[in-house]
Amino acid sequence: MNSILAKVTHSSKIPIIILLFLIIAFFSWQSPNFLTTANFLNVFRQISMIGIAGIGMICVMLTGGIDLSISSQVTFVNIMCAYMMVKNGIPPVYACFITLVIATLVGMLNGILVAYGKLMPLISTLCMQNILKGVSFIISKGIPIFGFPVAFKKLGQGYVGIFPIPVIIMALICVIGAVFLMRSFPGRYFYAVGGNEEASRLSGINTKQVKVLAYTVCGFFSGVAGIIWLSRVNSGQPTTGNGFEFDVISGLVLGGVSIMGGSGDVLGAVLGIIVIGLLNNGLILINMGEFYQLLIKGLVLLLAIGIDSFKRNFKGTLMLKFIKSPKGAQS
Repeated sequence: MNSILAKVTHSSKIPIIILLFLIIAFFSWQSPNFLTTANFLNVFRQISMIGIAGIGMICVMLTGGIDLSISSQVTFVNIMCAYMMVKNGIPPVYACFITLVIATLVGMLNGILVAYGKLMPLISTLCMQNILKGVSFIISKGIPIFGFPVAFKKLGQGYVGIFPIPVIIMALICVIGAVFLMRSFPGRYFYAVGGNEEASRLSGINTKQVKVLAYTVCGFFSGVAGIIWLSRVNSGQPTTGNGFEFDVISGLVLGGVSIMGGSGDVLGAVLGIIVIGLLNNGLILINMGEFYQLLIKGLVLLLAIGIDSFKRNFKGTLMLKFIKSPKGAQS
Protein backbone atom coordinates (compact mmCIF):
# COMPACT_ATOMS: atom_id res chain seq x y z
CA MET A 1 0.00 0.00 0.00
CA ASN A 2 2.83 2.37 0.86
CA SER A 3 4.52 1.71 -2.49
CA ILE A 4 1.28 2.55 -4.33
CA LEU A 5 0.90 5.81 -2.40
CA ALA A 6 4.52 6.62 -3.12
CA LYS A 7 3.93 6.17 -6.83
CA VAL A 8 0.76 8.27 -6.77
CA THR A 9 2.50 11.11 -4.96
CA HIS A 10 5.62 10.89 -7.12
CA SER A 11 6.44 14.22 -8.72
CA SER A 12 5.77 12.93 -12.24
CA LYS A 13 2.16 12.15 -11.27
CA ILE A 14 1.39 15.44 -9.52
CA PRO A 15 0.57 17.45 -12.71
CA ILE A 16 -1.93 14.86 -14.00
CA ILE A 17 -3.53 14.56 -10.55
CA ILE A 18 -3.90 18.36 -10.36
CA LEU A 19 -5.41 18.38 -13.86
CA LEU A 20 -7.80 15.61 -12.83
CA PHE A 21 -9.07 17.60 -9.84
CA LEU A 22 -9.35 20.80 -11.90
CA ILE A 23 -11.51 19.01 -14.48
CA ILE A 24 -13.73 17.53 -11.75
CA ALA A 25 -14.08 20.94 -10.08
CA PHE A 26 -14.87 22.77 -13.34
CA PHE A 27 -17.49 20.36 -14.66
CA SER A 28 -19.05 19.95 -11.20
CA TRP A 29 -19.53 23.72 -11.21
CA GLN A 30 -20.92 23.72 -14.77
CA SER A 31 -23.21 20.70 -14.49
CA PRO A 32 -25.10 19.39 -11.42
CA ASN A 33 -25.21 15.91 -13.00
CA PHE A 34 -21.44 15.56 -13.28
CA LEU A 35 -20.44 14.80 -9.69
CA THR A 36 -22.77 11.84 -9.14
CA THR A 37 -22.10 8.16 -8.54
CA ALA A 38 -24.18 7.15 -11.55
CA ASN A 39 -22.27 9.48 -13.87
CA PHE A 40 -18.86 8.37 -12.60
CA LEU A 41 -19.79 4.70 -13.07
CA ASN A 42 -20.93 5.59 -16.58
CA VAL A 43 -17.61 7.35 -17.27
CA PHE A 44 -15.59 4.37 -16.09
CA ARG A 45 -17.69 2.03 -18.20
CA GLN A 46 -17.08 4.28 -21.22
CA ILE A 47 -13.33 4.42 -20.68
CA SER A 48 -12.98 0.70 -19.99
CA MET A 49 -12.39 -0.02 -23.70
CA ILE A 50 -9.83 2.81 -23.88
CA GLY A 51 -8.07 1.46 -20.80
CA ILE A 52 -7.94 -2.12 -22.08
CA ALA A 53 -6.60 -1.12 -25.51
CA GLY A 54 -4.30 1.36 -23.77
CA ILE A 55 -2.45 -1.45 -21.98
CA GLY A 56 -1.51 -2.87 -25.37
CA MET A 57 -0.60 0.54 -26.74
CA ILE A 58 1.73 1.19 -23.78
CA CYS A 59 3.81 -1.82 -24.84
CA VAL A 60 4.15 -0.43 -28.36
CA MET A 61 4.90 3.15 -27.28
CA LEU A 62 7.51 2.01 -24.76
CA THR A 63 9.49 0.49 -27.65
CA GLY A 64 9.35 3.83 -29.49
CA GLY A 65 6.57 2.78 -31.86
CA ILE A 66 2.91 3.62 -32.31
CA ASP A 67 -0.13 1.74 -33.60
CA LEU A 68 -2.70 3.93 -35.35
CA SER A 69 -4.60 0.86 -36.53
CA ILE A 70 -6.15 0.01 -33.14
CA SER A 71 -9.32 1.93 -34.04
CA SER A 72 -9.80 -0.20 -37.16
CA GLN A 73 -8.81 -3.33 -35.22
CA VAL A 74 -11.68 -2.62 -32.83
CA THR A 75 -14.04 -2.06 -35.77
CA PHE A 76 -12.81 -5.21 -37.54
CA VAL A 77 -13.31 -7.31 -34.40
CA ASN A 78 -16.82 -5.85 -34.03
CA ILE A 79 -17.80 -6.80 -37.55
CA MET A 80 -16.09 -10.22 -37.60
CA CYS A 81 -17.48 -11.35 -34.26
CA ALA A 82 -20.98 -10.04 -35.09
CA TYR A 83 -20.91 -11.66 -38.54
CA MET A 84 -19.88 -15.05 -37.17
CA MET A 85 -22.57 -15.03 -34.48
CA VAL A 86 -25.44 -13.74 -36.64
CA LYS A 87 -24.66 -14.91 -40.18
CA ASN A 88 -22.83 -18.17 -39.42
CA GLY A 89 -24.57 -19.15 -36.19
CA ILE A 90 -21.29 -19.64 -34.31
CA PRO A 91 -21.73 -19.62 -30.49
CA PRO A 92 -20.48 -16.39 -28.82
CA VAL A 93 -17.62 -18.10 -26.95
CA TYR A 94 -16.13 -19.55 -30.14
CA ALA A 95 -16.77 -16.37 -32.13
CA CYS A 96 -14.97 -14.30 -29.49
CA PHE A 97 -12.03 -16.73 -29.37
CA ILE A 98 -11.63 -16.73 -33.17
CA THR A 99 -11.77 -12.94 -33.41
CA LEU A 100 -9.23 -12.60 -30.58
CA VAL A 101 -6.86 -14.89 -32.48
CA ILE A 102 -7.37 -12.83 -35.65
CA ALA A 103 -6.79 -9.54 -33.79
CA THR A 104 -3.60 -10.95 -32.24
CA LEU A 105 -2.35 -12.04 -35.66
CA VAL A 106 -3.09 -8.57 -37.08
CA GLY A 107 -1.00 -7.08 -34.27
CA MET A 108 1.77 -9.58 -35.00
CA LEU A 109 1.69 -8.60 -38.69
CA ASN A 110 2.06 -4.94 -37.70
CA GLY A 111 5.10 -5.88 -35.62
CA ILE A 112 6.68 -7.91 -38.43
CA LEU A 113 6.22 -5.04 -40.90
CA VAL A 114 7.84 -2.59 -38.46
CA ALA A 115 10.62 -4.82 -37.07
CA TYR A 116 11.58 -6.95 -40.04
CA GLY A 117 10.15 -4.90 -42.90
CA LYS A 118 11.72 -1.78 -41.36
CA LEU A 119 8.64 0.31 -42.17
CA MET A 120 7.92 3.45 -40.19
CA PRO A 121 5.35 2.56 -37.49
CA LEU A 122 3.28 5.65 -38.28
CA ILE A 123 2.98 4.83 -41.98
CA SER A 124 2.70 1.06 -41.61
CA THR A 125 -0.11 1.13 -39.05
CA LEU A 126 -1.90 3.94 -40.89
CA CYS A 127 -1.99 1.69 -43.98
CA MET A 128 -3.25 -1.20 -41.82
CA GLN A 129 -5.93 1.11 -40.42
CA ASN A 130 -7.32 1.76 -43.90
CA ILE A 131 -7.05 -1.90 -44.92
CA LEU A 132 -9.02 -3.11 -41.90
CA LYS A 133 -11.56 -0.31 -42.30
CA GLY A 134 -12.09 -1.32 -45.93
CA VAL A 135 -12.45 -5.03 -45.05
CA SER A 136 -14.97 -4.15 -42.32
CA PHE A 137 -17.13 -2.23 -44.79
CA ILE A 138 -16.86 -5.03 -47.38
CA ILE A 139 -17.96 -7.70 -44.88
CA SER A 140 -20.82 -5.65 -43.41
CA LYS A 141 -21.71 -3.85 -46.66
CA GLY A 142 -21.91 -0.73 -44.51
CA ILE A 143 -24.94 -2.07 -42.62
CA PRO A 144 -24.97 -2.68 -38.82
CA ILE A 145 -25.12 -6.34 -37.78
CA PHE A 146 -27.32 -7.17 -34.79
CA GLY A 147 -29.38 -9.99 -33.28
CA PHE A 148 -26.95 -11.53 -30.77
CA PRO A 149 -27.81 -14.04 -28.03
CA VAL A 150 -29.11 -12.36 -24.87
CA ALA A 151 -26.27 -13.82 -22.76
CA PHE A 152 -23.69 -11.99 -24.87
CA LYS A 153 -24.99 -8.62 -23.65
CA LYS A 154 -23.88 -9.32 -20.09
CA LEU A 155 -20.21 -8.91 -20.97
CA GLY A 156 -20.61 -5.25 -21.89
CA GLN A 157 -23.81 -4.32 -20.07
CA GLY A 158 -23.81 -6.49 -16.95
CA TYR A 159 -22.90 -5.65 -13.35
CA VAL A 160 -21.25 -7.36 -10.40
CA GLY A 161 -22.90 -5.56 -7.51
CA ILE A 162 -22.75 -1.87 -8.45
CA PHE A 163 -19.66 -2.27 -10.65
CA PRO A 164 -20.03 -2.66 -14.43
CA ILE A 165 -18.34 -5.82 -15.76
CA PRO A 166 -16.24 -3.88 -18.33
CA VAL A 167 -14.76 -1.79 -15.49
CA ILE A 168 -13.84 -4.93 -13.54
CA ILE A 169 -12.20 -6.42 -16.64
CA MET A 170 -10.26 -3.19 -17.21
CA ALA A 171 -9.05 -3.13 -13.60
CA LEU A 172 -7.83 -6.75 -13.80
CA ILE A 173 -6.06 -6.13 -17.11
CA CYS A 174 -4.39 -2.99 -15.74
CA VAL A 175 -3.05 -4.92 -12.74
CA ILE A 176 -1.79 -7.72 -15.00
CA GLY A 177 -0.26 -5.13 -17.36
CA ALA A 178 1.52 -3.34 -14.52
CA VAL A 179 2.99 -6.59 -13.18
CA PHE A 180 3.99 -7.70 -16.70
CA LEU A 181 5.81 -4.45 -17.49
CA MET A 182 7.60 -4.10 -14.16
CA ARG A 183 8.24 -7.72 -13.13
CA SER A 184 8.83 -9.66 -16.35
CA PHE A 185 11.82 -9.71 -18.70
CA PRO A 186 9.74 -8.89 -21.82
CA GLY A 187 8.26 -5.87 -20.04
CA ARG A 188 11.71 -4.61 -19.09
CA TYR A 189 12.90 -5.21 -22.63
CA PHE A 190 10.17 -2.85 -23.91
CA TYR A 191 11.68 -0.07 -21.78
CA ALA A 192 15.22 -0.96 -22.83
CA VAL A 193 14.45 -0.97 -26.58
CA GLY A 194 12.58 2.33 -26.36
CA GLY A 195 15.30 3.92 -24.25
CA ASN A 196 18.20 2.91 -26.49
CA GLU A 197 17.59 0.33 -29.20
CA GLU A 198 21.21 0.02 -30.30
CA ALA A 199 22.50 -0.43 -26.76
CA SER A 200 19.81 -3.06 -26.16
CA ARG A 201 20.82 -4.94 -29.31
CA LEU A 202 24.49 -4.88 -28.30
CA SER A 203 23.61 -6.19 -24.84
CA GLY A 204 22.05 -9.29 -26.39
CA ILE A 205 18.36 -8.37 -26.58
CA ASN A 206 16.63 -9.44 -29.78
CA THR A 207 15.08 -6.05 -30.46
CA LYS A 208 13.09 -7.25 -33.48
CA GLN A 209 11.35 -9.98 -31.49
CA VAL A 210 10.63 -7.50 -28.70
CA LYS A 211 8.92 -5.14 -31.15
CA VAL A 212 6.87 -7.95 -32.69
CA LEU A 213 5.79 -9.02 -29.19
CA ALA A 214 4.76 -5.45 -28.32
CA TYR A 215 2.53 -5.12 -31.39
CA THR A 216 1.14 -8.63 -30.86
CA VAL A 217 0.11 -7.76 -27.29
CA CYS A 218 -1.43 -4.53 -28.61
CA GLY A 219 -3.47 -6.49 -31.17
CA PHE A 220 -4.73 -8.89 -28.50
CA PHE A 221 -5.92 -6.16 -26.14
CA SER A 222 -7.49 -4.22 -29.02
CA GLY A 223 -9.43 -7.40 -29.75
CA VAL A 224 -10.59 -7.66 -26.13
CA ALA A 225 -11.71 -4.00 -26.22
CA GLY A 226 -13.54 -4.61 -29.50
CA ILE A 227 -15.49 -7.58 -28.12
CA ILE A 228 -16.54 -5.69 -24.98
CA TRP A 229 -17.54 -2.72 -27.13
CA LEU A 230 -19.65 -5.00 -29.36
CA SER A 231 -21.41 -6.44 -26.31
CA ARG A 232 -22.03 -3.01 -24.84
CA VAL A 233 -23.46 -1.46 -28.03
CA ASN A 234 -25.15 -4.76 -29.02
CA SER A 235 -24.53 -4.01 -32.69
CA GLY A 236 -21.59 -4.54 -35.03
CA GLN A 237 -21.08 -1.26 -36.88
CA PRO A 238 -18.39 -0.40 -39.46
CA THR A 239 -17.90 3.04 -37.86
CA THR A 240 -17.50 1.84 -34.27
CA GLY A 241 -13.84 2.70 -33.69
CA ASN A 242 -13.69 6.08 -35.42
CA GLY A 243 -11.37 8.36 -33.43
CA PHE A 244 -10.67 5.63 -30.85
CA GLU A 245 -6.90 5.75 -31.32
CA PHE A 246 -6.93 9.48 -30.59
CA ASP A 247 -8.43 9.00 -27.11
CA VAL A 248 -6.05 6.12 -26.34
CA ILE A 249 -2.91 7.99 -27.37
CA SER A 250 -4.07 11.22 -25.69
CA GLY A 251 -4.69 9.43 -22.40
CA LEU A 252 -1.34 7.66 -22.44
CA VAL A 253 0.69 10.75 -23.32
CA LEU A 254 -1.18 12.79 -20.69
CA GLY A 255 -0.30 10.05 -18.19
CA GLY A 256 3.42 10.31 -18.89
CA VAL A 257 3.97 7.58 -21.50
CA SER A 258 6.56 9.15 -23.79
CA ILE A 259 5.75 9.36 -27.48
CA MET A 260 9.45 8.69 -28.13
CA GLY A 261 9.54 5.51 -26.05
CA GLY A 262 11.42 4.29 -22.99
CA SER A 263 9.33 5.84 -20.20
CA GLY A 264 5.85 5.61 -18.71
CA ASP A 265 3.83 3.25 -16.53
CA VAL A 266 0.35 1.82 -16.17
CA LEU A 267 -0.60 3.99 -13.18
CA GLY A 268 0.10 7.22 -15.05
CA ALA A 269 -1.62 5.88 -18.16
CA VAL A 270 -4.78 5.04 -16.17
CA LEU A 271 -4.82 8.54 -14.68
CA GLY A 272 -4.46 10.05 -18.15
CA ILE A 273 -7.27 7.88 -19.55
CA ILE A 274 -9.53 8.90 -16.65
CA VAL A 275 -8.81 12.55 -17.49
CA ILE A 276 -9.80 11.94 -21.13
CA GLY A 277 -12.96 10.10 -20.04
CA LEU A 278 -14.03 12.87 -17.66
CA LEU A 279 -13.23 15.51 -20.26
CA ASN A 280 -15.35 13.76 -22.91
CA ASN A 281 -18.19 13.25 -20.46
CA GLY A 282 -18.06 16.80 -19.10
CA LEU A 283 -18.07 18.42 -22.54
CA ILE A 284 -21.17 16.43 -23.45
CA LEU A 285 -22.96 17.34 -20.19
CA ILE A 286 -22.43 21.06 -20.77
CA ASN A 287 -23.72 20.65 -24.35
CA MET A 288 -20.44 21.53 -26.01
CA GLY A 289 -20.69 21.18 -29.80
CA GLU A 290 -18.93 18.24 -31.44
CA PHE A 291 -16.55 20.43 -33.44
CA TYR A 292 -15.53 22.35 -30.31
CA GLN A 293 -14.95 19.02 -28.55
CA LEU A 294 -12.55 17.99 -31.31
CA LEU A 295 -10.78 21.34 -31.01
CA ILE A 296 -10.34 21.03 -27.24
CA LYS A 297 -9.20 17.38 -27.41
CA GLY A 298 -6.70 18.27 -30.13
CA LEU A 299 -5.28 21.06 -28.00
CA VAL A 300 -5.05 18.71 -25.00
CA LEU A 301 -3.05 16.17 -27.02
CA LEU A 302 -0.82 18.89 -28.44
CA LEU A 303 -0.17 20.19 -24.92
CA ALA A 304 0.64 16.67 -23.66
CA ILE A 305 3.10 16.04 -26.51
CA GLY A 306 4.66 19.46 -25.91
CA ILE A 307 5.17 18.68 -22.22
CA ASP A 308 6.70 15.29 -23.10
CA SER A 309 9.09 16.97 -25.54
CA PHE A 310 10.03 19.63 -22.98
CA LYS A 311 10.78 17.00 -20.32
CA ARG A 312 12.99 15.05 -22.70
CA ASN A 313 14.90 18.15 -23.79
CA PHE A 314 15.24 19.29 -20.18
CA LYS A 315 16.66 15.93 -19.10
CA GLY A 316 19.03 15.97 -22.07
CA THR A 317 20.24 19.46 -21.16
CA LEU A 318 20.85 18.46 -17.53
CA MET A 319 22.77 15.37 -18.61
CA LEU A 320 24.91 17.41 -21.01
CA LYS A 321 25.72 19.94 -18.27
CA PHE A 322 26.63 17.10 -15.90
CA ILE A 323 28.98 15.55 -18.47
CA LYS A 324 30.67 18.88 -19.19
CA SER A 325 31.05 19.83 -15.53
CA PRO A 326 34.38 19.02 -13.80
CA LYS A 327 32.62 16.78 -11.27
CA GLY A 328 30.81 14.91 -14.04
CA ALA A 329 34.04 14.53 -16.03
CA GLN A 330 35.86 13.14 -13.02
CA SER A 331 33.14 10.55 -12.41
